[in-house]
Amino acid sequence: MDSLKCPVAAGGATDTLPPGMAGNSFGQAFRITTAGESHGPGNVVIIDGCPSGLALSVEDLLVDLDRRKPGQSRLVTQRQESDTPEILSGVFEGRTTGTSLAILIRNEDQRSRDYSAIKDKYRPGHADFTYDAKYGFRDYRGGGRSSARETVARVAAGVVAKKVISEAFGGKVVGYVKQVGTIVARVDEPEAVTLAQVETFPDGSPNIVRCPDVERAHEMIELIDRVRKDQDSIGGVSEIVASNVPAGLGEPVFDKLKADLAKALFSLPAVVGVEYGSGFASVVQRGSEHNDEFFAQQSATGMRNIRTRSNRHGGMLGGISSGMPIVVRAAIKPTSSLSREQRTVTDGGDETTIVTKGRHDPCLLPRFVPIGEAMMAIVLADHYLRLRGQRPA
Repeated sequence: MDSLKCPVAAGGATDTLPPGMAGNSFGQAFRITTAGESHGPGNVVIIDGCPSGLALSVEDLLVDLDRRKPGQSRLVTQRQESDTPEILSGVFEGRTTGTSLAILIRNEDQRSRDYSAIKDKYRPGHADFTYDAKYGFRDYRGGGRSSARETVARVAAGVVAKKVISEAFGGKVVGYVKQVGTIVARVDEPEAVTLAQVETFPDGSPNIVRCPDVERAHEMIELIDRVRKDQDSIGGVSEIVASNVPAGLGEPVFDKLKADLAKALFSLPAVVGVEYGSGFASVVQRGSEHNDEFFAQQSATGMRNIRTRSNRHGGMLGGISSGMPIVVRAAIKPTSSLSREQRTVTDGGDETTIVTKGRHDPCLLPRFVPIGEAMMAIVLADHYLRLRGQRPA
């Protein structure tokens, strides 16, 4: 590639310098910036705006990093990464200092040789072609920056965000697998689902699919096993729930809470749809069916809290949190990397076939859960700190 020739200049543009990658930061008051690739030395996140005084240790970070890491069960990629974080700055004597936090997670088990045979081929479902179209150059090893490996940094930031909302208003975020293929879990009270139900079956064995409906969970595991043996993959839906969120988070126009949550989730690899509350099901309802009626609930302190009798609005009205649980769902596509032969073209436009070697998830849902939780927590922490900054002392 001519390093001074813009890959999109053929359309008539006069610029000659190839574009750089923007958009590596997210948030305003609680702002994260990430860097790293699938087969590079590691992934790092820098967090600005974290309040001082929060207890934070490597052990705290490992709780969610272990839930996300590869190799944890037969249902996920067998790449072996310890994902042990290194806190480089922003913590002193076990507490955040209020300065920028930097957290590094090194890559340990890259197998770049798995990609050498396909470096000139465009993998169906991946960003290989679009990266070439935009930048004219890409890291072909595991997808580089487009790989879900970059989400390890987001999960680390999500742990910090969870601590912020927990200390600020008792906020809690729990995600789980709602659907795999055509198998749909029954979860009547999303806000009542606990982390223990997501992670462990009643008999104490690991819930490797992270679905709280035990019967459906076993069916999902069997389905993923069948798909894996068929050298294929399958998608599904993850539901993410935030509880104890106060009313008033979010801005009413462009920075609606629902808009930022949608952007946060859509920024994740493999997410193809986002809905909240009754979502797309509301299109067949009448207003009288969809509206949530208000009532006043007497608290233990004598305060009258305004609540709704149902929660079809998913905890957000007018883009602002209502005080009800925030319920969001993300649709996740099947893993694009397949070990079965598919048709494609080379970067020169020649027709060919491709078999993607390496270690890949037959279903992304089990490892997506802590990633989705992280992004919801980051949005809530950001909007809480923004609201705090708007209010007089």
